[in-house]
Amino acid sequence: MMTRVQLWAASRTLCQAWLCALLLGALGHPAALASQRELTVLVVYSSSRLLPANIEGDRGFRQAVRSTTERPVLIVDEYLDLPRLGGPAYEQTLRTYLHDKYAPSPPDVVVAAGDTALVFLLANRAQLFPGLPMVHMGVAASAVRNAAPLPSDVLGVPYELDFAANIEEALRLHPGARRVVTVTGTSPVDRGFESRLRQVAPRFAARAAVEFLSGLPHAEVLKRVAALDANSIVFSPGYYKDGGGLTFSPRSSVEAMAAVATAPLYGPFNPFIGTGVVGGVMASFEAMGRQGGEIVNALLGGTAPASLSLPKAMPTALNLDWRQVQRWGIDERLVPDGAVVHFREPTLWQAHRGEILVAAAVFLLQAGLIGLLVFERSRRLAAERATDQQRADYAHASRLAVAGEMTASIAHEINQPLGAILSNAETAEILLESGADRRDELRRIVADIRRDDLRASEVIRRLRALLARQEVQREPIDLNDAVRDMELLLRAEVQRRGMVLNIRPAPTAQTVIGDRIQIQQVLINLVLNAMDAMAGLGDLRHSVEVTVQGQAGGSRVTVRDRGPGIPAADLAKVFDSFFSTKRKGMGLGLSIARTLVEAHGGRIGAENGVDDGAVFQIEFPSPGATLQSNGSMP
Repeated sequence: MMTRVQLWAASRTLCQAWLCALLLGALGHPAALASQRELTVLVVYSSSRLLPANIEGDRGFRQAVRSTTERPVLIVDEYLDLPRLGGPAYEQTLRTYLHDKYAPSPPDVVVAAGDTALVFLLANRAQLFPGLPMVHMGVAASAVRNAAPLPSDVLGVPYELDFAANIEEALRLHPGARRVVTVTGTSPVDRGFESRLRQVAPRFAARAAVEFLSGLPHAEVLKRVAALDANSIVFSPGYYKDGGGLTFSPRSSVEAMAAVATAPLYGPFNPFIGTGVVGGVMASFEAMGRQGGEIVNALLGGTAPASLSLPKAMPTALNLDWRQVQRWGIDERLVPDGAVVHFREPTLWQAHRGEILVAAAVFLLQAGLIGLLVFERSRRLAAERATDQQRADYAHASRLAVAGEMTASIAHEINQPLGAILSNAETAEILLESGADRRDELRRIVADIRRDDLRASEVIRRLRALLARQEVQREPIDLNDAVRDMELLLRAEVQRRGMVLNIRPAPTAQTVIGDRIQIQQVLINLVLNAMDAMAGLGDLRHSVEVTVQGQAGGSRVTVRDRGPGIPAADLAKVFDSFFSTKRKGMGLGLSIARTLVEAHGGRIGAENGVDDGAVFQIEFPSPGATLQSNGSMP
């Protein structure tokens, strides 16, 4: 059992713990507060703020350094303005300024941006930023080698400033060049550039004469480069100070030279691109800034400097201004594949690749569809030709079948004039043997023979036209004439069957466009079917009537018989192939008739008469309507 005092003490302890937890939650744990402290990165640039290399490096650096809510980062910049200013007094002023400014609140990381910045910070590190890690960016490999060995907590990726590679590429792009002119200034940095150029010059002696325009006034430099011949090239890293004491940035000095030079100009720094130089073997200052930012991120994240694995040097590449390549007539085939080409207008493919691919896909799809349509049209035309040929074969076969049915009538139709001819010939022979002068009677006999011969010839001509296999003709036809021709062909058959064929033509011509033989075939088929339907009925019902009428938009031919009519169940099938109400019928006559009528743009129908018999009606469009609705004949 706990005493009252023990219970009170325990309760007090719990309350204190609860209050502590509450305060820690409200104010934040000291460790958490420490982790949220704003980190400071001091970037010290060698030269002025507006130097193009500094601007590009700063852009890449700020893009790379990560500042978050959990780890805010403040970037502070300082510019030493070297080499424009210099000397022991100026450097002492810089030391005092930086010490007084940052000693109370030192940065977390110091960045040296440029060769002279690295040299200055290394020389004054113990006084200004003791114990702080240092990162260098935009520093030439030669400056790093001169400062070696670097402390273990001073690290970065230098870039190679290879003047020999630049001159080598310039000579390769200008195979006819026999003179290399180098231009440098008078500042300590400029003198360093000149020294390095003099070291590499001998290796090109066999290919070109190397000349040095060193320490000349700016005006004289412009005069010299404006008087160069076509076999020259110019190489310059630019200069900070000319022989007359004027101050420049390397970029501004090169830009001035490129504006007047009569020979192509090359340089080793990528900010020169766009000033008029052709190009050079360069490293990107923006990429150097990004590389420095990544190193800073690692150090701020707690990574030990010695554990970082860094490349030995920044990558370099031949950079070219395409406008200058064209200006100086450089053979495009000499431009290597790995070159970085600036200001080159993209090709149509490069600028509109997506649109071209879409257009090509649409074109190919359309071409495929058109090809398919052409193929299908060819197939359809072939099928139509085959159908037309089959239709013509069926029609011809149907005409032959009709001729078979009319054999007796045809023989009678021909035998009549032949018998008359024979009789007249025998009579003429008797008259001649009598010796009497009966020339008038002989003339009449000869005329009768001629008439009967023409009659027989006409019967044979009509039969030959009906039965012959021939190409379909498309011509204007008067339906009245077609009906009369049909009557002449069937006259003997109508008489043989003891039937009556009444023809009622229209009072005016009824012109249609079509094939005369096929239209006659349809009419003959309908009249023969009508006579078949009335066979065996009384004489009063042995009458077929054919009427031609004009109507709006065309003409109509009606064939009416007085037979028993068509069973109602069969009306919808009478034009079907192989359907027949005759015991020995093939069922093709009316099917072929419908096919021929429809091929002429018309239509055919059947119905039962009001009192008795069947009525078949054929409607043909007028010539204009035929051309619109059926542009081609079978």
